[in-house]
Amino acid sequence: MSPLIETQGVTRVLPAAVPVTLVQDITLAIGAGEFVAITGPSGSGKSSLLYLLGLLDRPTSGTLAIEGRDTAGLTERERAAIRLGTLGFVFQFHFLLPEFTVRENVEIPMRRLGRLGTVAMRDRSTELLSALGLHDHLDKRPDQLSGGQRQRVAVARSLANDPPLILADEPTGSLDSRSSEQVFSILDALVRERGKTVIAVTHDTEMAAKASRRIHLVDGRLAES
Repeated sequence: MSPLIETQGVTRVLPAAVPVTLVQDITLAIGAGEFVAITGPSGSGKSSLLYLLGLLDRPTSGTLAIEGRDTAGLTERERAAIRLGTLGFVFQFHFLLPEFTVRENVEIPMRRLGRLGTVAMRDRSTELLSALGLHDHLDKRPDQLSGGQRQRVAVARSLANDPPLILADEPTGSLDSRSSEQVFSILDALVRERGKTVIAVTHDTEMAAKASRRIHLVDGRLAES
């Protein structure tokens, strides 16, 4: 079986009077059902690598394939379609829209993809939020929730279109230890019970130790896998 996501010699350099190399010569393959932690010191290129894997940025050189499809020649519209249907994102700060309810936030990716009708979207958002222990909060605004609850809403939103790959950038970085453990348990269950692939940037050593695989970066280079 082909890797879900694969890179060959991926490098990202920011053009400037003195060019800045964010990641350099990254070659890796990640299969379905893996929980991968990306670790490394601050400034080592962890988030830069995640943004490249999530098609939020383009490599300066090297190749990146998702589900066997080379992404190099894709238009912005094609890249956006992959992000919407194949990738789910969870960030350190949840980025929920404050003017919408919890349920409406989860429905946003479904509305953009356009596969489901109104009733089906409502049913799916209710199912996802209920599975994450948020059934009693469907019609609340994000500012009525705790930090841990808001992050669980963000996880539900990342699953809205049932993507095979979840990309998380410091998903527990702004949470207390109890909420961090809850979010980790949810991500772990997505891998074990639903067969999702999770790639998470983290400074949390306990979370990294529990992942099925660790990718460690130093100065933008792959130091350990």
